[in-house]
Amino acid sequence: MSAISKSSKDNSQQRAFRVQAAFVALGGDVLGPTEIAEATGLDPATVYRVLKAGLFDETFEQVGRGRYRLGAGSARLGMRTLARTPADPEAANAALEQLHHTADGPVGYYIAVGSRKLLIDSVIGDFDPDDLKLDPLETISIIRSLRTGAAGRVILAHMPESIIAKVLAEPVPDGVGPGAISDNQQLLDSLEDVRACGYAVGRQESITAWDAIAAPVMWGDTIQGAVAVMVPSTRATQDPGPLVDATLKTARQLTHLLALT
Repeated sequence: MSAISKSSKDNSQQRAFRVQAAFVALGGDVLGPTEIAEATGLDPATVYRVLKAGLFDETFEQVGRGRYRLGAGSARLGMRTLARTPADPEAANAALEQLHHTADGPVGYYIAVGSRKLLIDSVIGDFDPDDLKLDPLETISIIRSLRTGAAGRVILAHMPESIIAKVLAEPVPDGVGPGAISDNQQLLDSLEDVRACGYAVGRQESITAWDAIAAPVMWGDTIQGAVAVMVPSTRATQDPGPLVDATLKTARQLTHLLALT
């Protein structure tokens, strides 16, 4: 049985999609027409034509004799897709406001952009942006590594292996908190914990003296982003359960609004 469903009525667009999907289903960065044909149920000649046609718009990229990988065109499409925002921005912001009120701490909504996270909405209330290392004029345009911070790790935990490997190869960014995870194995173990419990807790990872709780915002079974709430580390001895519940609730609300887009 092929890894991807087969239909004799496929049109050219559907065949192209199935070839793209094969790169995800097989988990390989570089593939040949024969491997893709076996996964899709298409004949190798058809796969070859799809790959060659996709070179023009960079959907695919040839990296050797008979070897291909997804190209920049596929990446651009993926980033545009993942960067979609909830159908009702006011309702999304209201959900962040409620979390801010419950936690009495700054709240941010991040989306995944490749191996980075982009802050697209935030509620900081009366907190001083200088304490959070935020330029008030840039609070909705900050892009940062997925390597550090509860929000980054929540997103990274749901990313494909190729993105995880890329992030692991990066150094820990400058200017982060003392709790940033520098050991790759420890970071990988933390991603397993995130997938198991559904959220992440960061202890002074991004900013000194601030902890964070983050939960994933999903589009179907694909990660779209994360919502995170920050609290002073002086509250670390308190039971995080209520904040975890509130953060998970907000993530579910954003996930629902995203599905309506």
